Amino acid sequence: MKGAEIIADTLIQEQVPYVFGICGHGNVGMLDALYDRQDRIKLISPRHEQTAGHMADAYFRVAHRPVATLTSCGPGSANMPMSLACAQADSSAFLAITANVPTSQFNRAPFQESYHHHQADFPSVVRPYVKRSFQPSRVDMLPTAMRQAMHLMTSGRPGPVNLDVPYNVFQEEDDVELPARRALTGASRTGASEEGVARTVDLLLGAERPLLFVGHGVTLSESGTELTALVDALNIPVAMSPNAMGTLDMAHPLSLGFIGRNGTWAANEAGRRCDVLLTIGARFDDRSSSSWVPGYSWNIPPTRLIHVDIDVAEIGRNYEPELGIAADARTFLRQVLAELGRRGGVEGARARTRAWGERIAGWKREWERHTAPQFALDTSPMRPERVVADVQKVVPDDTILVCDSGVHHNWFMQYWCARRPQRMLNSWGFSAMGFGVSGVLGAKLAAPQSPCVAVVGDGGFTMTPHVLCTAVEYDIPVVWVIWNNYAWGAIRDLQLGAFGGREIGTSFRHGPNGAAYNPDFAAMARSCGVEGVKVGRSDDFADALKHAIAANRPFVIDAEVDADVKPTSVGTWQLPPLPHPEPAFGQPWRP
Repeated sequence: MKGAEIIADTLIQEQVPYVFGICGHGNVGMLDALYDRQDRIKLISPRHEQTAGHMADAYFRVAHRPVATLTSCGPGSANMPMSLACAQADSSAFLAITANVPTSQFNRAPFQESYHHHQADFPSVVRPYVKRSFQPSRVDMLPTAMRQAMHLMTSGRPGPVNLDVPYNVFQEEDDVELPARRALTGASRTGASEEGVARTVDLLLGAERPLLFVGHGVTLSESGTELTALVDALNIPVAMSPNAMGTLDMAHPLSLGFIGRNGTWAANEAGRRCDVLLTIGARFDDRSSSSWVPGYSWNIPPTRLIHVDIDVAEIGRNYEPELGIAADARTFLRQVLAELGRRGGVEGARARTRAWGERIAGWKREWERHTAPQFALDTSPMRPERVVADVQKVVPDDTILVCDSGVHHNWFMQYWCARRPQRMLNSWGFSAMGFGVSGVLGAKLAAPQSPCVAVVGDGGFTMTPHVLCTAVEYDIPVVWVIWNNYAWGAIRDLQLGAFGGREIGTSFRHGPNGAAYNPDFAAMARSCGVEGVKVGRSDDFADALKHAIAANRPFVIDAEVDADVKPTSVGTWQLPPLPHPEPAFGQPWRP
């Protein structure tokens, strides 16, 4: 078998349906192998390698099964670190197949070789952003490399893996056998010790103000059913990270939404005041922890922390737990539920937390009174809150919402109500612009029966506008809502607030008077064969979105949104040495 045939047949054997790849002289051998297998694995060729990676990342977040990307040596693969870093930061898996120069030319500076520190040194480029980089230099090394790569991607904490293949290894032959097929079911479902489960239940049953904080690990383990059962059994409220939204139906009365600077007031109030905090599959990053400033989102200690994560390196990274447990989220939740079932009689615990529940309900009502009036306003340009509310009103519950990085994401973190898991995708840890713009294509391929809507900034969209071509070429019917505020809005707001109203380089302007400038995104879409409309008034947006979803074809809505309305801060976010700002609503509480 040729090396490329081994790679292609292993992907087929592992039921990988797609390769998102860009051609180059370095990978033509792999392209030829895919040509012979088009009935079993499909090549989709977007117009940029970064987009290929974001598509693969979003595909995994929806389907929880990895696909592959294919890029050539040199510049082609050098476009991959953005999407690899985005996937790694959010524990998303795909196999990045990169090409390299022929082994016979290693360290001779052939076309597109990186050689200054090590021969064929592309793996060093991506080392910080992958779980492992394999560089088989002979065909007989490929079966082992493929077996290890396919296993590593989805074992433990998922993440991307790089297979760097020299040009000749794609095309040379050897008498080898494919690795045995393995079911890509994800991580081994490691559980907690009996003592850890018992101690967890002791702490929960003894708490007067318990709180759950769940992150992407709960989504990845597909443990929404178990999470809901625990919430209902003990009447425990839940705060969540954006990548966990929907693991508990956010219409549930005990769902508090996101916690942190742009979270909800109820979530932050609960985080500040809880006495026992059970955190599952979350990292306590700066945005969900108000930059770890005590009193703004958390008070650990005196709050007693139980920290559960499949990645032991994350336990205790930012807060010292009273109890740290390395375990898969679903296995752990099932163990806790089983322990509660064995003990029976949780009525006492529920009675002990009744006053806590009433306080939380009061915080939720107060937050709703503050925010509700903005959701119905008809303005031009549109109020951000109204845009979020109308998206929520129009899209079905099974819609996959894919958010790009930008100020629009802050509004959706604060107000979006996800009803199902794996239906709100975010570039969270690395915050890569382009993820939402490109990833929505991969999401649609993973869930072709679900509407897929990307909400993206005007700045982010102009980074990867070539997605329009890919959507047309491969008939991928997705909707892009371009949040057009004529600025790098999130950074403009930060700059204005931190430097006394001084602003440079963060607004899009043109002409002698510095008038706001952007291309006509709807016209741009139409030039690519994508239907596009421009909307500037709130009362027109919902109908435009209904039409876009019903059209079942690629569609762009150029939505003009008021840049001067800023999200309501309920926590803080610090960038030392600048002082941290105070909340715009409510006050922090310090022990």
